[in-house]
Amino acid sequence: MKTQKLASINDLTSPLFRIMTIHNANEPARRLYDNNVCAFHIGKGFILSVGHALRAELSVFRSMPEARFQTDIIPHLSANELQKINQWFLLDKTTKKRYLNITDETQFPLLFDILRRINYDTRILTLYEKQICKPYLVIQQRAALFYNNAAAHGQFDPNFVFQDPISQRQTYLIETELVDTYSDDDVAIYRIINTHENILNLIPRFEIDAEIYDESNGDFYCLQIAPSDLTPGRMINEANIEGLIDQWTLQTDRIAGGYVLQGLRYLIKGYFRFGSSGAPYIKFDNTTNTFKVNAIQSEACPIQLTIKNDRVGNFQWINAIATPLANVIDQINVHMNA
Repeated sequence: MKTQKLASINDLTSPLFRIMTIHNANEPARRLYDNNVCAFHIGKGFILSVGHALRAELSVFRSMPEARFQTDIIPHLSANELQKINQWFLLDKTTKKRYLNITDETQFPLLFDILRRINYDTRILTLYEKQICKPYLVIQQRAALFYNNAAAHGQFDPNFVFQDPISQRQTYLIETELVDTYSDDDVAIYRIINTHENILNLIPRFEIDAEIYDESNGDFYCLQIAPSDLTPGRMINEANIEGLIDQWTLQTDRIAGGYVLQGLRYLIKGYFRFGSSGAPYIKFDNTTNTFKVNAIQSEACPIQLTIKNDRVGNFQWINAIATPLANVIDQINVHMNA
């Protein structure tokens, strides 16, 4: 099993990556990143990640097409607000987009207040739907060529390949689209788009183990990725199924009201950092001598396990809950077999 563990964290063989929200993706000089979450490839270009991240609100959008700006923002502003907004978002007549341009950080709270007053929806899910920003799969490698394949490397648009100066990793941005979300189960499925098949075929993947287990026997692991921005690295650690939970947790959503996370979950003991949402739980299959993905991290230190609903100082990062992929396997198969 050691060989397979090493492969699961190696940047040329691991199916674990991250999904990031990117603004101005086609404009490298203006490109900005948000919402870094774990994600993993299950084949045919389909990517699984966590669902609740899509409900997160960004404080502000970074740019917007002028036509949408005129319909979504301008009509809802007072005269004084309109003057400020026109100062904060400048129109580029070439791209026909407005770009955020605030140099005085004390102005940001004023902007946030205006967007909240007009109840503008900055949830990531909505920004994707409106094409204000897009989800991208981020792949980083030490190798100078994509999976050491010169032909596939050459099929990338050069604007989406760069050497990250901090990590010194070759970084690839691969466009995806959100296919579906399963809110109850806290799972989201994406699909790689506008990408050459030669590139797609090189990306490692997990097969799915759709069984439900009530215990683990030293063959169950959580595979996690580094928590911040473009910082590389992966970690595999043993995870123990300590029990089963029928979850019911009310989550807040300022725009749409509350929604509920509910259904079967594993109660897990191991090591989990905040920001591990979307991480795969993998089980070793002795028959095939491979790891298969069985569950997805929903939340570290969930509300059910906190003291007085307060995570601070409790250090209960040894506990987590995970969604068995059995919960959503039928929906996943519909998309993958379409």
